[in-house]
Amino acid sequence: MTAESFPPQPDPDDPAHILALLPDRWHQQFLAEYRAGLNDAHEVGQWSRLRALLHRWRLRATAYRDPEFDAAARAARDARPDDLAPIPGWDDKQ
Repeated sequence: MTAESFPPQPDPDDPAHILALLPDRWHQQFLAEYRAGLNDAHEVGQWSRLRALLHRWRLRATAYRDPEFDAAARAARDARPDDLAPIPGWDDKQ
């Protein structure tokens, strides 16, 4: 029996992949935060923070590229307390 060779899967948190997903208006902010995180990652113990930053930006990129994101974000910002549904059990956790 021989083992099959599978091509390596791309890292979804690769900065180039994130940049390609992001709408142009977010590129400058992403690159600034990425470069600052990369610089900080030279210090021992900071690598995980860079990975977390990239992961958050990938999630943002996925949301920002949705054509309905801006309208949904605006609706959330403009919502009145009466428009919002309570989260069951939320008061029990405070």
